[in-house]
Amino acid sequence: MNLEVVMQELEALGKERTKKIYISNGAHEPLFGVATGAMKPIVKKIKINQHLADELYATGNYDAMYFAGIIADPIAMTESDYDRWMDSAYFYMLSDYVVAVTLSESNIAQEVADKWIASGEELRISAGWSCYCWLLGNRKDIEFSETKISNMLDMVKNNIHESPERAKSAMNNFLYTVGTSYLPLHEKVVETAMEIGIVEVKRDNKKSSFLNAYESIQKEVDKGKIGFKRKHVRC
Repeated sequence: MNLEVVMQELEALGKERTKKIYISNGAHEPLFGVATGAMKPIVKKIKINQHLADELYATGNYDAMYFAGIIADPIAMTESDYDRWMDSAYFYMLSDYVVAVTLSESNIAQEVADKWIASGEELRISAGWSCYCWLLGNRKDIEFSETKISNMLDMVKNNIHESPERAKSAMNNFLYTVGTSYLPLHEKVVETAMEIGIVEVKRDNKKSSFLNAYESIQKEVDKGKIGFKRKHVRC
């Protein structure tokens, strides 16, 4: 399947209601409004195709960019490839749920995510923290430095309330993910989340969100779900 055929198939799957939902979350034209589940039959035909993924991502069409993340080859992508994709990720659903997800399946995930967290750019910071969420929720605990993750918890505690809005949300997700998926620091993250308290995330033209990682972690503790790891990151 080539670019033109995939774009035609995606367009045929578009729904106006889904399109409106994506736009309300920050997407803009061009887009078709394709539900992610509806993409699976096309994914089965293509499987992994990095060249096609790059072509789709370069269209600037939100649905094509999302689909690109599913068929991309994370191992084949270089740091400059990920930076190029981030340059075009204009809102959080692309930075956190396409680029960060794809990066999390690469061998350079932590190295690149660390640079993004230190970048000072809102969506790169958000993508960096989100990448660690995908990593921690999927890979074995032994693949991470306990000291490094502990230092990252301190970074969140010291900076979350003054961080850009999308970064706040991703940092809060990091707390939750460490608390539920990374057993060595469960006790520390619970204490850290208690100290941080409620985090207000302001949103354009919408009411603020109030996040409480401590309460979210406790709900998972009550369900006996601590230590959860997902089998797959991408769809």
